Amino acid sequence: MSVRRSITLALATLTATGLLTACGTSDPAADLAAPKGHKDGGVNIGPDQDRIRGKKVAAAADLVPEAIRKRGTLRIGASADASPPLGFYATDDKTRIGSEIDIATLVADTLGLKPQFEEVSWENLFVGLDSSKFDAVLSNVTVTEERKEKYDFATYRLDNIAFEAEKGSGWTVKEPADVAGKTISVSSGTNQEKILVEWSEENVKAGREPVDITYFQKDTDYYLALQSGRIDAHLGPSPTAAYHVATAGQSEIIGQLSGAGGDLQGKIAATTKKDSGLVKAYAAAIDHIVQDGSYGKVLKRWGLSGEAVEKSEINPPGLPKTGS
Repeated sequence: MSVRRSITLALATLTATGLLTACGTSDPAADLAAPKGHKDGGVNIGPDQDRIRGKKVAAAADLVPEAIRKRGTLRIGASADASPPLGFYATDDKTRIGSEIDIATLVADTLGLKPQFEEVSWENLFVGLDSSKFDAVLSNVTVTEERKEKYDFATYRLDNIAFEAEKGSGWTVKEPADVAGKTISVSSGTNQEKILVEWSEENVKAGREPVDITYFQKDTDYYLALQSGRIDAHLGPSPTAAYHVATAGQSEIIGQLSGAGGDLQGKIAATTKKDSGLVKAYAAAIDHIVQDGSYGKVLKRWGLSGEAVEKSEINPPGLPKTGS
């Protein structure tokens, strides 16, 4: 079976079993995307996406700074990593598809702007915002108190993260003590890293062993590390972890928590440079697509209905600073 065919079937399996629904009680069967003419009932991962599009809404578009309105484009930074169902390459190996691309496109449409995407490494998303190369980043960015010092946020999805371990590990993660002395990988600069560092520090204060934290920026690298036994688990976004579990069949989810830690529900947000003048426009656009139903259709298509928000929040409480 080809890799592309496997991905199609894996996505169908995910939505059918509810694995992609990180929280909530949406009917997983209703989340199964079946594009017209797609005989196997799987999600369309071809370059011709028949993407859900929106229309310009004057009330939201008027909130966009004049210079950007005149330019006519919304420059959007997105992660170049393959992280289905959030963002990955279609069967032509060059067209980016996924829930984050679909939502970003709807936001741009609503603001009357042409979406202009550029895929870069995770750390360069923020470099692009700092240098004003990007007007926005919609790439599974969690609101944190530290990031709020430099960026403005308009939320559009709940954030949950998951520990993924080798299948049959017999191990469950619910609290810091469960990872004491374990080797766990994360991607650097993420909220997962912050949580894992805090848990490790808690273990040390309690007289337990710290976490041996290993860093991988590519999903394929941590997949290999799990298979070879070089790490005990990986901590990453719940949707991508669930996707890998269903695709590879060699791992399992052993624990899940909010992307902001135990006492706060994490939020994923459209991110812009602080005081760029764009965050109110993004929030207005997100509120509109929530109300007109197009947002819900996108999440349903990718099996993420359980992570839907009812309204966009501007700069809500985020993951606390490490040690605060």
